Amino acid sequence: MMSYDALLTYLRTTEALGQVAGRLGWDQETVMPEGAADQRAEEIAALEEVIHARRTAPAFADLLAGANPVDDVQRAMVARAQRGFDRSSRIPADLAAEAARVNAISQHRWIAARKAGDLAGFLPTLQQVVALQVAQAQALADGGDAYDALLDGYEPGMSAARLTEIFSALRPGLVDLRAAIAEKPPAPHLNGHFDEAQQMALSQELALAFGYDLSRGRIDKAVHPFSSGSGADVRITTRTDAADPFNCFYSTIHEVGHATYEQNIRADFALTPLGEGVSMGVHESQSRIYENQLARSPAFAGWLFGQMRDMFGDFGISDAGTFARAVNRVAPGFIRTEADEVHYNLHIMMRFDLERALIAGDLAVADLEEAWNTRFAADFGLTVPNPVMGVLQDVHWPAGLFGYFPTYALGNIYAGCLHQALRADLPDLDDALAAGNPAPALDWLRGKVQQHGGLYAPADLITRAAGFAPTEAPLLAYLQQKFGALYGI
Repeated sequence: MMSYDALLTYLRTTEALGQVAGRLGWDQETVMPEGAADQRAEEIAALEEVIHARRTAPAFADLLAGANPVDDVQRAMVARAQRGFDRSSRIPADLAAEAARVNAISQHRWIAARKAGDLAGFLPTLQQVVALQVAQAQALADGGDAYDALLDGYEPGMSAARLTEIFSALRPGLVDLRAAIAEKPPAPHLNGHFDEAQQMALSQELALAFGYDLSRGRIDKAVHPFSSGSGADVRITTRTDAADPFNCFYSTIHEVGHATYEQNIRADFALTPLGEGVSMGVHESQSRIYENQLARSPAFAGWLFGQMRDMFGDFGISDAGTFARAVNRVAPGFIRTEADEVHYNLHIMMRFDLERALIAGDLAVADLEEAWNTRFAADFGLTVPNPVMGVLQDVHWPAGLFGYFPTYALGNIYAGCLHQALRADLPDLDDALAAGNPAPALDWLRGKVQQHGGLYAPADLITRAAGFAPTEAPLLAYLQQKFGALYGI
């Protein structure tokens, strides 16, 4: 067997085991019996031991050293595999397994704590998670910045210092736009009871419209919507609220953005390091552009208005223009996943600062709720009424996903760049969106971004697709134009 082919065979087995581990996580969040949580944690830890051993094995190092790549794809494959080997090799096997076990237990306990509003009872578990994350961060950093080491796992090449620069440039425009909108009459709410089975039926129609291949996926319900898997098995979840169908519809479209990215990667990259999204920032660019620039556009909202009237009857809004304002309602709120486009990145900036302090040891887990509530009052002018509306709302920290949050804001920035280029190439896009047909935009994104998987570095991929290096300016221009028109600013 040729040396590169031998490496590819080895990688595909390792990646297949990683997919199995992901499926265990999907099962845990959707259909696993409640009493199976502790056993599932042991199963996940055992599988992590096997995967970690393969990712750090001397035989793997030998295959990497002898691969002899001959073209750009092979060189990218070897580089991504080498990067994975280098990162995995810095983390002791017992630490990797213990973190996987504790994170699985923590996720389950978080669900119960969130349901009961019991932050105090959950804090000891969260303390364990944070301690293990700090240990892994220090091992990965090898004397460098611990938080940067975690961030690099989600957004290769990014640093906290660079993020601080980006957020400092983004924040003033968001705050100014929020202030201008606050002076205008508020957008309307939907009024009615929306049958949850009907919500799920329409959400499936939306998923199909946005290109989700259900022959290689499925839609289930979870406490916190997510997408899982790659290639031929990519699953999503959503959630329903009888008073707020937008929560279901736009969560579904968001997760479909993630899922179709994975489904549209070149088939020959399947079960390799190139066969997945290149970074979480790029992943979020797909989910956010599907959800916001496309599905929340006034043109598509007009089509959705008709679908909802047909399905649910009267819900207190009589025309498509008013409905578009309801879809894009701007108001400060407690929940990140329900935040409008103007406030969303402010949620992320807050979490970025808090998790950096946790990893640095500048903020104790016992003081996290007070720090959260104080910062939230300063940034949003609201008093957090309970931990479910505050520090317990997101799964990321309970699941050990430190360094992940900033990629949401990066995804919005990347989406702004892609949307500007997409609109330049597709000047008649609104006509298609008004007919409920986002296919022209989806085809553009598939060709420019999704098919490449992990072939290019994140910033390089966005630069190739948009025609310019990533910057926050297109996002701010889009928000000012869109909400200026909706609110008459």
